[in-house]
Amino acid sequence: MIMAIRRILFVAIGFLIQIAFYALVLLFFGELFPVIDVFYRILGILIVLYIIRTNRNLNVAMPVIVLILVFPIFGTVIFISCGQTFIRSKTLRNISSNEQDAKRYYLQDQEVKEEVENIDMIQMRYLYDQNRFPVYNHNQIKYYPLGDDAYPVMLEELKKAKHFIFLEYFIIHEGKLWNSILDILKKKVKQGVEVRVMYDDIGCISTLNRKYPKELESYGIKCVVFNHLNPIAGVIMNNRDHRKILVIDGLVGFSGGMNLADEYINVNSPYGHWKDNGIMVKGSAVWSMTLFFLTSWNAFRHEDPRFEKYKVDPIKYKDAGYVIPYCDSPLDQEDVGENVYINILAQAKDYVYIMTPYLIIDESMQRALVLAAQRGVDVRLIIPGIPDKKTVYQMTLSYCERLISSGVKIYKYTPGFVHAKIFVSDDRLCTVGTINMDYRSLVHHFECGLFMCDCETVRAVKKDALDTISRSQLLTAEELKGGVGKSVYWSLLRVIAPLF
Repeated sequence: MIMAIRRILFVAIGFLIQIAFYALVLLFFGELFPVIDVFYRILGILIVLYIIRTNRNLNVAMPVIVLILVFPIFGTVIFISCGQTFIRSKTLRNISSNEQDAKRYYLQDQEVKEEVENIDMIQMRYLYDQNRFPVYNHNQIKYYPLGDDAYPVMLEELKKAKHFIFLEYFIIHEGKLWNSILDILKKKVKQGVEVRVMYDDIGCISTLNRKYPKELESYGIKCVVFNHLNPIAGVIMNNRDHRKILVIDGLVGFSGGMNLADEYINVNSPYGHWKDNGIMVKGSAVWSMTLFFLTSWNAFRHEDPRFEKYKVDPIKYKDAGYVIPYCDSPLDQEDVGENVYINILAQAKDYVYIMTPYLIIDESMQRALVLAAQRGVDVRLIIPGIPDKKTVYQMTLSYCERLISSGVKIYKYTPGFVHAKIFVSDDRLCTVGTINMDYRSLVHHFECGLFMCDCETVRAVKKDALDTISRSQLLTAEELKGGVGKSVYWSLLRVIAPLF
């Protein structure tokens, strides 16, 4: 925790220096303050108009708009200091360039595409036609309803590695889980296996020290820290790598909600029972997961002029159904994760069961949930019973009143904290991945998921949802009632919700 505080202070000082510069300019020209005030008011209005014209989600921009209109000078200075991250960040520009370049590797098998066209699946067409994510068949997919279940399987598959291991995680924390994995990685490096590890700087700010990459490199493990904290970029660096990807030899891939820390396998879990999940893929679909990793990695270390050397001839399994690994990036103009969720709600005829740790959603998502429930779909949403962040939990509750009054059933997981992120619908469709139902995941973060249709996995995900509901308590409208104070508090939280 001490090292996290030190690093945050370092960034905060850099940010305050920027603000101080603008303040000194104002003081130096103090006699011209009325003119400066008018100038900033006009500039603030122009900035707000620019935000309205260019921002595809005004809910996200609302805190900045309010700040500029209420405090023109301060709000405009904050926007200039913190805004336009993409323009100022070489890292984000590199990632964007790599994302565009990597599209040439996403090649759709035409026979599989024809099969999908014949079953008239709108959702899959959105992913492979609009976003170029191929659809695959004949893959073996195994769903694990707890991180406790996925963890030993991950260890066994890592032990089989012969050529390469890629890990990309938001959080890595030394302990039973990570140390077990690290022991295997060290052995594999000595056997000639190429090992690469990438983790997010903010995700690991309180779990790993700044010298940890050098420690991994000393073992022969290549390491990249995603989007370093930077005092020049301001305090709020929204674009984090929230993905969870493990690829082994291009033959096996893991994803899901779990990070590489002990609470995710219920060792020293701080919020009761930690309900998470993992998912394993074997077959041709692992190629897309490999590309996700390589695209991000090469934005930092330009080691792979061509990605084909990591492509293998996959085993064809007899398992039925289709799978599309997909990812979401804040650098394009497409909210893929949110659109996948909304499309599932729009197509549902019988039911949609959802798990999410956070429920901080824009009007589009609210309307999709409400409309599905109002047309008779059984919409059930599972949230934590024991929150990890009390203010964020109050934001979640502030959205529940409207949903419950519209027929959405919301359950609190009584034993503890839900960290899984799933949608499952009509015994046909499901998606499992890293995408929370909040602005962080749906707008700002780099995310990933697996969309499945007509797979045996769909039934496993449904069973997990129903089992979790059986251990949960139905949230009622009466529990959400409160006085004027609560209404005002929730309203204020909704204004700043896009910042969380």
